[in-house]
Amino acid sequence: MSKTLTTRPGGTVAAVRTGSIAADLAWQPGDRLVSLNGHVLRDVIDYRFYQADDQVEAVVDHGSHVRTYVIRKDPDEDLGVEFSDGLFDRLRTCRNDCPFCFLKGLPQGLRRTLYLKDDDYRYSFLFGNFITLTNLSEEDWRRLAEQRLSPLYVSVHATDLSTRRRLLGNPSAPDVVEQIRRLGRMGIRVHTQVVLVPPVNTGEVLGRTVADLAALYPTVQSIGIVPVGLTRVNSELRSLTAAEAMEVVSAHRSWRLAFRRTLPVSLVYLGDELFLRSGTPVPGARYYEGFPQLENGIGLVRSMLDDWSRVKRRVRWSSLPSSPISLVCGTLAAPILARVAGEWNAVAPGPCRVVAVRNRLFGETVTVSGLLAAQDVVAALSEKEGEGTVFLPQAMFDASGRVTLDDATLEDLEKAVSRPMRVGATMRDVVEALLRGS
Repeated sequence: MSKTLTTRPGGTVAAVRTGSIAADLAWQPGDRLVSLNGHVLRDVIDYRFYQADDQVEAVVDHGSHVRTYVIRKDPDEDLGVEFSDGLFDRLRTCRNDCPFCFLKGLPQGLRRTLYLKDDDYRYSFLFGNFITLTNLSEEDWRRLAEQRLSPLYVSVHATDLSTRRRLLGNPSAPDVVEQIRRLGRMGIRVHTQVVLVPPVNTGEVLGRTVADLAALYPTVQSIGIVPVGLTRVNSELRSLTAAEAMEVVSAHRSWRLAFRRTLPVSLVYLGDELFLRSGTPVPGARYYEGFPQLENGIGLVRSMLDDWSRVKRRVRWSSLPSSPISLVCGTLAAPILARVAGEWNAVAPGPCRVVAVRNRLFGETVTVSGLLAAQDVVAALSEKEGEGTVFLPQAMFDASGRVTLDDATLEDLEKAVSRPMRVGATMRDVVEALLRGS
């Protein structure tokens, strides 16, 4: 999701849907949709918002000429274009200097988009990216009020202002509680996260943060608590210990019980790593109440285990090939996948093994599968003899599913280890790939 400053207004059309209004008007990929009803388009959000009318005046730059179209349509009818990027102007970058920022000290040669410190409220609305609300102008607030961009995903970390400013490395960061209240008055809902950086925002500070955010329900729809992920360059910080993780698990149980007495939801949800690090069993699906922060690593393990349970019941195991398979993962998920592999080997004709990859690129304190680099996967597979198809976690690739953190493709990995490779997010993906024979 990279962005550069465009010198021409509007958005570049990447595709025109067959049978759409745009197709009837002979719009083509490469055209630029400049404005709708006099509003110059800044992003795909403007496109969606300003086309929702029964009459739309569209200005299109066809390259050789610019033409204005007056279009009568149903307000819910889409014009039928897709864009090469969600944003048509410059990405809003981060003004903070968080000591735990993952981008600090990134080695060269990684995927280009990793070096962008985005903090853009539009990406929060479009893709669920977490933002800090520290770079909003009054014009941004007016737009939020006009278009009601809801929900947004906000990194809070601490509601105590001095603590939050310390965690953000930003002495002028505004009061996030007041900002969330302002969003609530606009009718905008918020999902919040707290990244735990011991001992700065644990203990009493965490308790106050949870209480302050809970008081903002229903504007605050969820509070996700996740441990800080540190690379080898964050030497001045430390991760949660197993005992500290257990303290958080215990405290959050009492918070949830209290909230359930006054609210329709439990509101607070812990990241998977807190359960795994503390040695606490991962809770069932009911705990997650619809999985409001699944992309934040809150409920991924439960989702995977439940998917595996369904697969076990429904697959005809004799129809699978007898060739071996390997499941690649980070060291955090390895014990869970080892259990899955054991159950697989009890019923499947072909053996399954787990390859836990140590993260040498960022440091072995980084244990999640989503931050695995191709070079570390190749090293792990080369250390052990093996054959058959290798299944890689989808989370280690970019949004397109094609490129790893260190800018390698699936084909690059296959060449490096001389084994067929596939990408999957669930065990269902693994089974379906084997049944297809691909």
